[in-house]
Amino acid sequence: MSTRRKARRPQQGRSGRPRLLSDEVEARLVGASRTGVAVELAAEMAGVSRSSFLAWMARGRAEVEAREAGEKPDPDEEEYAALYEKVRTARATAAARAMMNIRRVADGGIVTKVTTRRFRDSVTGDIVEETVEDRTSPDWRADAWYLERQHREHYGKDAIVAVEITGLGDIAAGPDDQAVDLSALAERLDRSLFSVEYPPELEDGSVVDAEVLDE
Repeated sequence: MSTRRKARRPQQGRSGRPRLLSDEVEARLVGASRTGVAVELAAEMAGVSRSSFLAWMARGRAEVEAREAGEKPDPDEEEYAALYEKVRTARATAAARAMMNIRRVADGGIVTKVTTRRFRDSVTGDIVEETVEDRTSPDWRADAWYLERQHREHYGKDAIVAVEITGLGDIAAGPDDQAVDLSALAERLDRSLFSVEYPPELEDGSVVDAEVLDE
């Protein structure tokens, strides 16, 4: 049996003051949540207290869960259910956008600088204008951040791992294995993975046989 049906305070008092959860307040809460800020900051941006925001969300969640369980919708809880759904979607959107940025950093290829230069083609002798983009290298630390938080039981800082890195060999584990210092391991990987630097022309896959003009 659901316990969601409870007596609620009227949204408008005898003095005729407007209710706190207005359309403007709802829009501000949803907009702030879409940026991914903390609950306290979203409430502050909307001009309401954290406790009020959480209370509205709790009522909305209770109503949504009751409806999903097959109960008849309560008209008095409709606005809270709508707020809960909108905020939940907004926060999910913010999380997805943040994860996309993390993936971009991990994969590399973000443009950091665009340079335009003119040179003479060694074959045709024509003056050619070329735009060169500097891009970031892949950063494994973004992947490490994701694993540590999304799969904490396996990759969190407090997780106990027993691994042996043997180049192309297998990963071995046995009863005598000890926990690995993750910070030290990360530093070793950082040094080894990025110890070799490649020329820019190999990074972007283009080698130009050209005479650069000094102007």
